[in-house]
Amino acid sequence: MLYVVLLGMIAGFLGLQLYRVLGKRTGHEQPMPRPAEDRPPIISIPRSIESVPEAREPSVRMIDGGAEAGLRAIAAMEPGFDLGQFLQGSKNAYRMILEAFWAADEEQLGWLANEEVSKAFGDAIAARKEAGHIVENRLVSIERAMVTDAALEGRLARITVRFDADIAAVTRDGEGVVVGGSLTDAVQAHDIWTFARTLRSNDPNWKLVETDEG
Repeated sequence: MLYVVLLGMIAGFLGLQLYRVLGKRTGHEQPMPRPAEDRPPIISIPRSIESVPEAREPSVRMIDGGAEAGLRAIAAMEPGFDLGQFLQGSKNAYRMILEAFWAADEEQLGWLANEEVSKAFGDAIAARKEAGHIVENRLVSIERAMVTDAALEGRLARITVRFDADIAAVTRDGEGVVVGGSLTDAVQAHDIWTFARTLRSNDPNWKLVETDEG
């Protein structure tokens, strides 16, 4: 299913440098050498919370009711959990992972996602190249990001986020002729991504471990 979802994305090269870190960490930050434990956090969790916060506007929820128990368990294990900061980090991660996929940057994907997801991205990139397609995508906006599930198994935390986004995309053949899509008309994307991290570990990074289509 993951491979089908990835192939379903109309992906392409964006001439953007992928240098933004995904979220900020309170406390002591790590430098950026290659080992994962020394990388800046992808999605950080600050250090304590007494309750899971709600969005300020009552009509907009940041979490589905079924995720509350899992979020509280995560907050108890890793004091300082801030839902707003986590969601902002997840949106940054969503953008960076899509842009790395569109740019066929497998090295970048290798530290943003786990081995299984990275391989699926790589397979989709290889299939795209074999077809001779050059695709150009642009993430126009993320309309909403909402936590739909959260769980803690031992020290392994998993948080699932649904992203509703607008993406402009076009596919070209080897001659540069447009064979599908449009960069002027955005299409709606509904993606459900799960991020995971071992709490109380030296590695502050949350990695993408599962993708699905909403």
